[in-house]
Amino acid sequence: MVGTRRLLPMALNSHPSVRVLPGSRCTLPLVVWSLFGFIAMFYFYSTLHRHSDLENQIRLNHLAMMRELEEVEEESFHFPTLRGKRSPRAFKRRGPRKPPSVIDEFLDESSDLRSFFFPDHKTAIDPRQDDDVNKYLYPGRIWLDTEGNPIQAHGGGLLFDERRETFYWYGENKDGLTYHAHQKGAARVDIIGVSCYSSKDLWTWTNEGVVLPGDETNITHDLHKLNVLERPKVLYNDKTDKFVMWMHIDDVNYTKASVGVAVSESPTGPFEYLYSKRPHGFESRDMTVFKDDDGKAYLIYSSEDNSELHISPLTDDYLDVTNEMRRILVGQHREAPALFKYQGTYYMITSGCTGWAPNRALAHAAESIMGPWETMGNPCVGGNKIFRMTTFFSQSTYVVPLPGLPGSFVFMADRWNPSELRDSRYVWLPLRVGGVADEPLEYNFGFPLWSRVSVYWHRRWRLPDGWMNAQT
Repeated sequence: MVGTRRLLPMALNSHPSVRVLPGSRCTLPLVVWSLFGFIAMFYFYSTLHRHSDLENQIRLNHLAMMRELEEVEEESFHFPTLRGKRSPRAFKRRGPRKPPSVIDEFLDESSDLRSFFFPDHKTAIDPRQDDDVNKYLYPGRIWLDTEGNPIQAHGGGLLFDERRETFYWYGENKDGLTYHAHQKGAARVDIIGVSCYSSKDLWTWTNEGVVLPGDETNITHDLHKLNVLERPKVLYNDKTDKFVMWMHIDDVNYTKASVGVAVSESPTGPFEYLYSKRPHGFESRDMTVFKDDDGKAYLIYSSEDNSELHISPLTDDYLDVTNEMRRILVGQHREAPALFKYQGTYYMITSGCTGWAPNRALAHAAESIMGPWETMGNPCVGGNKIFRMTTFFSQSTYVVPLPGLPGSFVFMADRWNPSELRDSRYVWLPLRVGGVADEPLEYNFGFPLWSRVSVYWHRRWRLPDGWMNAQT
C-alpha cells in the first residue's frame, strides 16, 4: 500500500546495541571485555604496587638493621691481680714479675677471666626457650641444638641446599676426652667424626648425627681414632648430584699433612670415605673449598710448613685436584682460610700460625681466584685493641653469604678451648663488604679499588627481619 511502512522482524542472531555517542555504536560484549580488562589492569597494578612497597620496606628494614650491626661496640673487662707473691731472692735474681698477658689469661683454665671468655651453661643459646622469636646470637656462649645438647661442629663450614631451602652445618665432633699424645704434643681428642646440623634460619639447629664416623679398630685407616680429622667442608656437585666432603687428614704428630675426600648422595649422609693424598705432592694442613658462580670448585690449603697457601681447581666431579696450582701469600705464614665472593671480587680471611693462641686476622682480595692476592689489613671492628688483635679471641673457619642481602655475610670462627676442646665455642659475627681498604697494596703503590671487609663485634645480635625473602 502506498504510504504504508513495513516493519521487518529483527534477525535472530543479531545483538542488541547500546548508543554511546551520536554517530557511534559498540556492542555489549566489547563493553564487558573492556571493563574486565580495566579491572585486570587495576588488579595487576595494585599487586605490583604492593609488591614494590613490600620490597622497599624489606630494603629499609635491611638498611636499618645493617646500620645497627655496623655500629662500633666497645668491650672492656677488669684484669685480674697476680696470683701469689715472688720471694725477695727471686725478685733480686729475675727482677719484678711480668704481668700475664690477656692471651695468657685466656689460655689459663684457672684464670679469673675464664668465665668472661667461656660463659657457663646458664647463659646458653637455647632455641627451645619461649623467647626464640628474638633469635639472638651471643658470640662465645654455649649453643644448644633442638635437643638441648651443645652443638659439636668445630672448624666447620656451611652448605645451603637450594632445593631443600636448608642450611647444613658440618664440623668436627670433639665430644671426647682432651689429652696430649706425648709431652710436646698438641691438645687433642680422638676422632669421633664429622657432625651435621640442619637449619632454616641459622639459629635453630637440628642434630642430623655423625655423617662421617671415625674408625675404632683399623689402625691403618685414615679415620682411625688416634689420627686427626679437621676442618671438614662440603660442596654440592650439580653435574653428579653428589655431596663431596673435603677435610684435613693427619697423624697424631701432624706429619701426614694430607687432604681427605668423602662423598654422599644426601646432605645428611652417610658419607663414604674415598682416600687421602698430598695435593700436588705438597703438605696440606688447614684448608677450605670454594664453589664459584660458574660451578667450578677450588681447594685452598696451607703448605710448606704453613709459610704459604696453595690454590687449585678441582676436577669436574670435585673428587680430586687438577694439575694446575698457584702459590699465594708466600712467606706470610697464614692458615684457616675462609674464602667468599662479592661483585666479582674474591675475598679471603686468614689467621696467623700461633697454635691454640688467638691472633690477628687479615683480609685479602683478588680479581682472579688464582691470584695475585693482596692483603688489605685487619677486618675486625669494635671491641677493644686486644679483641681486634686476637680476632675476638677466635679463629676463622668459614664465611656464609646471606641469600637476598647483597654485601651481607656471617663470619664463622672458633674460640678454641685447648684445656677442654669439647667446650670450644662459636663466634659468629656480621661481616660487611663496603668502604675503603685501610692498608696499601703489597706489590703496588696506592690503595686497592675494591672495598674493605669489616667484621663487627657485638655481644649479641640477630639477622635482619625477612632476610631469607629479601630481594636483590
